[in-house]
Amino acid sequence: MGSNHKRQQITEGICFSSVEMMPDAKGSALFITDSSKVFKDDIDISPVSLTDGTQYMPWGGDNLMPYHILDMIEKDETLSTCQMFNAEVCYGSGLVYNTASCAAKVREEVEDFLLANSLPSYFLGVCQDFKHFGWCVSVIILDNEGKRIVALHRKEVCYCRFSPADDKGRIEYVLYANWNKSIASVKEVEKIPLLSLDSPWVDLQERMKKKNTQRKFAVVCRVPTPDSTYYPIPYYAALFRGKWYNIKQLIGLAKEAKLKNSAPLKYHIEVSQRYWEGIFKRERITDLKKQQERVVKEKQQIIDFLTGAENSGKALFSTFYITPNGEEQHDVRISRIDDTKEGGDWSTDIQEAVNMVCFTMRVHSNLVGSVPGKSQSNNSGSDKRELYTIAQALQKPYHDLLFTVHRIIMKFNEWKNAYPECPFIQLTTLDENRDAKQVSADTPPND
Repeated sequence: MGSNHKRQQITEGICFSSVEMMPDAKGSALFITDSSKVFKDDIDISPVSLTDGTQYMPWGGDNLMPYHILDMIEKDETLSTCQMFNAEVCYGSGLVYNTASCAAKVREEVEDFLLANSLPSYFLGVCQDFKHFGWCVSVIILDNEGKRIVALHRKEVCYCRFSPADDKGRIEYVLYANWNKSIASVKEVEKIPLLSLDSPWVDLQERMKKKNTQRKFAVVCRVPTPDSTYYPIPYYAALFRGKWYNIKQLIGLAKEAKLKNSAPLKYHIEVSQRYWEGIFKRERITDLKKQQERVVKEKQQIIDFLTGAENSGKALFSTFYITPNGEEQHDVRISRIDDTKEGGDWSTDIQEAVNMVCFTMRVHSNLVGSVPGKSQSNNSGSDKRELYTIAQALQKPYHDLLFTVHRIIMKFNEWKNAYPECPFIQLTTLDENRDAKQVSADTPPND
């Protein structure tokens, strides 16, 4: 935990991205960090031990990957809107425990369970976890006798970590804590027994047959991915590994620089976060204020190198390494920007960048109103209804995964003929005299 906390201190509260004036060049330079590194690990991932010997698997090389992802999402208006839209579409008309074919006693028990647990808040939360990170954690709590499941809670996955798998590939615990800060005591970590990822229902039955005294269990639902890592990498990682996320950020900063001081951006300077960390380590700078001052000084040195007649013909040497697939990874990359384009002519470029973000997030631009530019394109009402219907239909596999824990609850509580469902919201045409109706894609088990 010590190394993780130290690395966190290095990057917390320091501004690496900025627009700097270059008086000699009559322009500005843009400093940003490389977004493609957010899903990459600089070091081999190995278990980390807490003070009592409990181990957990870090999420990313510094155990802060989910916080880095959230930070990048929150910095982009289109990306954050698309993420919320995807979660809301996955939520649909809300999770429902269908008891239409159940006996009166069962319906009463289900009603009591729903009143004791905030199902709407829980379901919207796990939908957001699914869309942000590709997995979610539900916690079921049994009564004292172990005969009924009486409570259901969501654990935010950005605060969840897995214990290392044993020789048979079984993960025994989920550790829940605020990993964004230093963990001073094991008392700050909640250790929750994890039911088998492959067969949680069978695992729960076996534990109860063995007179297990544990009454709280975690159930993990995760989107199957081609890899087999502890923490799945979401599909939209391509947005950060590619260039369009950085391009969209660059356009916004370019317009800001143009509006503020009429100085066009001449250079795009991309500096790896590892480069700054290396400076702090070599010069033994640990104070946050002095680290920020060193960042400003280093930026000025780069700007001085790029400007002035005395620097003509000079060369800049920077470190880089080659990945196993042959790609060069530079710590510093300087690109000259075509400054012939005026600030007011970026409308088509920002529209292209927004469309690429929406495409990667599988959200049509018209559905979230994210179609900037001087000329607005729009779809007909029929097209929008079809787009919304398609978006909801694509949530079926996610609902099947999310329903796992609810089927376990119903089976364990012996709620015969009850089943979970999430009706779609079907937008209708004007001739039906109503705006929307619910359509169920699920059928009762006995059908």
